[in-house]
Amino acid sequence: MTYKDIKEECDAIQIELETLIPEDVNSVVERAKSLAVYMSRTGYLLAEAKKLVRSKKSAEICEVVVKIAKEGYMSAKAQNALVDSIAADEMYLADSLERLNRSCVHTIDLCRSIISKEKEEMRYLHLQK
Repeated sequence: MTYKDIKEECDAIQIELETLIPEDVNSVVERAKSLAVYMSRTGYLLAEAKKLVRSKKSAEICEVVVKIAKEGYMSAKAQNALVDSIAADEMYLADSLERLNRSCVHTIDLCRSIISKEKEEMRYLHLQK
């Protein structure tokens, strides 16, 4: 899977997560089901994005660090900063996917709370009769 493929899917999921939760309890249940799929998918995409990060770092790190090592001394902190900058876009994508995954989890929890609230209200109305 390429960076572009993951980014496009990530953007589509972000748009879906930005939609409001419906008011109808049956729609909330359906929304939770679709979010479970997105949660699973973002977990997979996160692993793929991390693989891209490792791949890019390993491909370029040897070349860059060896070149700099030949030219002179570089502190470990500077080397780490250089390594992190090599795959900055890929790391941003991985961070975004991690947040999307967490957003799915939190939104599913919210859906569960809405459903529980509706159940409790129905139970209360039934007892009132």
